[in-house]
Amino acid sequence: MRVLLDNTCLSREGWSLSARGIFAEGIHLVSGDTGTGKTTLALMLAGLLPPSSGTVYREGISSLMVSFQFPEYHVTGTTIRDECISWGVDPTAILTAANLRDRLDHSPLKLSRGELKRLHLACVMAREYDLLVLDEPFSSLDCREKERVCIEISHRTTGVTVIFTHEQMQFPRVDYIWEIAHGSLHSRGSIPGAFEVWEHAPEMIKKLIARGKVPENITPSDLLEAACRT
Repeated sequence: MRVLLDNTCLSREGWSLSARGIFAEGIHLVSGDTGTGKTTLALMLAGLLPPSSGTVYREGISSLMVSFQFPEYHVTGTTIRDECISWGVDPTAILTAANLRDRLDHSPLKLSRGELKRLHLACVMAREYDLLVLDEPFSSLDCREKERVCIEISHRTTGVTVIFTHEQMQFPRVDYIWEIAHGSLHSRGSIPGAFEVWEHAPEMIKKLIARGKVPENITPSDLLEAACRT
């Protein structure tokens, strides 16, 4: 399973994004400044936005899911029970995972943004996909929920997972780093070698590397281990 970007480009009104490379099996993190095209690239990877030129090949991908930053975009059920059923998942299990017990008959649109995000991500993570695209999965979540979602993402051992995020504190285990800069997608390689050329690396990682303490990965436990290393 892989997603191949073959000289892919999207242009509109003086703005453009070019991308080439291969998203192989594993967990990929894509960073970049606001407005550089992270959501645009997420849409192209999922086949929801055709490129202006070039091709996106999804090889061996028989199932895919894209999760948008704003969970309201995904709501189709009038109750939380119906919403869970629409995802093909057990409502009771989902509400337990999302810490929303006894809310089955409530409207999902009456939940807070954080609660709705928890519900949405619980539904997404309950299924397996060959390609899972997560656009800002940590937005609207508190630190504890970010940590829980990171653990769930880290447990994905098959398929292609691509995370687009501005997050600077809480991360899952990842295999590859990418970033969008100057109108192009750049592959920074696999962890930990990617740290040396990752322009958008969090300050904690930059400080650790400057001290010669290269972390094994980007999870909080990896950063703590590197910081305490003698």
